[in-house]
Amino acid sequence: MTAHGHETSASILKQPKAVWAVAFSCVIAFMGIGLVDPILPAIAESLEATPTETEMLFTSYLLVTGLAMLGTSWISSRIGAKKTLLIGLGIIVVFAAAAGLSQNVESIIGFRAGWGLGNALFISTALATIVGAAAGGSGSAIILYEAALGLGIAVGPLLGGLLGHLSWRGPFFGTAALMAIGVIAILVFLKDDEGAPGKRPEPTRLSAPLRALRQPALAVLAAAALFYNIGFFVLLAYSPFPLGFDALGLGFTFFGWGVALAITSVFVAPLLTARMPRTRVLWIALPLLSLDLVAAGLLVENSAALVVCIVVGGLVLGVLNTVLTECVMEATDLQRSVASSAYSAVRFLGGALAPPAAAELAHLISPSAPYSAAAGSVLVAALIVVLGHRALRRVDRVEGAAEASEATEREAEAITAGDAA
Repeated sequence: MTAHGHETSASILKQPKAVWAVAFSCVIAFMGIGLVDPILPAIAESLEATPTETEMLFTSYLLVTGLAMLGTSWISSRIGAKKTLLIGLGIIVVFAAAAGLSQNVESIIGFRAGWGLGNALFISTALATIVGAAAGGSGSAIILYEAALGLGIAVGPLLGGLLGHLSWRGPFFGTAALMAIGVIAILVFLKDDEGAPGKRPEPTRLSAPLRALRQPALAVLAAAALFYNIGFFVLLAYSPFPLGFDALGLGFTFFGWGVALAITSVFVAPLLTARMPRTRVLWIALPLLSLDLVAAGLLVENSAALVVCIVVGGLVLGVLNTVLTECVMEATDLQRSVASSAYSAVRFLGGALAPPAAAELAHLISPSAPYSAAAGSVLVAALIVVLGHRALRRVDRVEGAAEASEATEREAEAITAGDAA
């Protein structure tokens, strides 16, 4: 065990250029999730938009990402990983630049929707590509991918704050430029057959993800994730408004949130699942997140205390993201890409609904109301996991763990939003 761990850690940095090209693009893609967070108040002020209208920047992005996830496995299994990655990145470049050129909030909302389509095509293919092209075994590839994901989630708000301090248009142009570099890197370093060594994946049916939701275990996890993601995106997307910071202050706040999420996702979650069943980790972590949201609501008038709640929330979210992803991968005998597409589509609906709903609750009731509603939603997620524990017995099984783990690593697809979402 120790020898294997040493070998994995030693080999993770010795990767082909193709792997680094995709990993770099992964960082930029996941930066897109939190990139607009620090500039929401600036956009609202500059374009004379309401908080609800600016929150739609998250809704259009996540809704299209989720719906497009239903078709990404169908596309990538037919045209191959490299073409899917390039099409996804190209779409992001075009729509990110168009958002930066916009003159009204309605245009940005529409361009963020296009951005979500590109993101769905890219993130649903990136992990499988890294696994297929990486040296040192699939274990090293998974760790590398999770590190890229965590780095992107952490750096996104910071870059958004730094560029947004100059102009709210800056983060959009910055993303377009970085993604263009990603396109060039993949064109140059990723060969057509990398990411699918020896064979192309068997084409999947377009209806496969929807049919997958008939599986009780996957249905339970998707329903829980829908309500959990409401808590996730209230914390991420609504918090900039009660904080009242400028773009730079918000960038540093959510950089701390992202670092906390990345640390627990990569390091703490595996330690917990090695010592207790995955469902028990969920039973503990979901109520903790709910308590954190209650505290955020009670302390909403105190900016310093709210920052602490946001960062603590990031710590819990990192654990939940990783454990829920592992549960989805182990819950059924379905092809992992199909299972992850179905799960992601449902959970992104929660992320899409939460930001504008939170803004409306704050307007109609009080600034603390969104956090209270989010806390209740996360408790619903916990209740779903508890009541559905019979359907989830398989995710806690240890027999044949080595074989199951290897199968998961071979077939795993990205669950963002981030998975990761």
